Amino acid sequence: MTRALGAGLRRVVEAADPVSGRLKGTEAQLAGLVKRGLAFRHPRAPHGHFLTPAGHRIREGEDDAEGKSGPEPEGGASGSGASGSGASGGVFAARVGGEEGTVEGGASRVREVRSAWQGLLELRRMSHPDGATDRPCGWERGHLVQAAALALEAAGHRPAGEGAGTGGYRVRETPQPEAVAVYETDGEALRACAATLEAAGWQVGEYTEPRTRSRYLLASPRRA
Repeated sequence: MTRALGAGLRRVVEAADPVSGRLKGTEAQLAGLVKRGLAFRHPRAPHGHFLTPAGHRIREGEDDAEGKSGPEPEGGASGSGASGSGASGGVFAARVGGEEGTVEGGASRVREVRSAWQGLLELRRMSHPDGATDRPCGWERGHLVQAAALALEAAGHRPAGEGAGTGGYRVRETPQPEAVAVYETDGEALRACAATLEAAGWQVGEYTEPRTRSRYLLASPRRA
């Protein structure tokens, strides 16, 4: 449990950009927020500081336990993860479908996913020379399954539960370079997943598995 925020740090949090969570403050203030798990330092120049999901909850007045760090996006400050990557004890992971023990997400999960997606868009902006956010960045190409799953979950698609008979999407690795497979037993839902990924900057094709005759998507991050 970290220490409660003082008035100065609280003002820095409250003044953060409401979408990206970008912070402005002294080096000491920013370091203090990082230490509390409420902010992270972007690994790429100019090394800005951004709120983690826990920091966003403090800013929005939705978490009275100021020192409590919520789950953070996978990748962390050391690996340039999606949104709010950071230095807390937990790790945010987009739901790829079929995880053991997965439970339905509530309002807290929605906030975490929203923060992760907004942070990923900011990472795209900072990674591309033209500042574009309409196509995937290097982190996404290095974390294909997590990136595709985050795009789907952030758009409101339901991940599959544990067990083969449950509906919802499943994102899986493939032998092909820079490509993931997306499965969804419902055809309309599968096409909706394709539309979401295309809007998020992925190239998508629909195929049929020869053995099972199951329809699936093959998705690759668009480069231009």
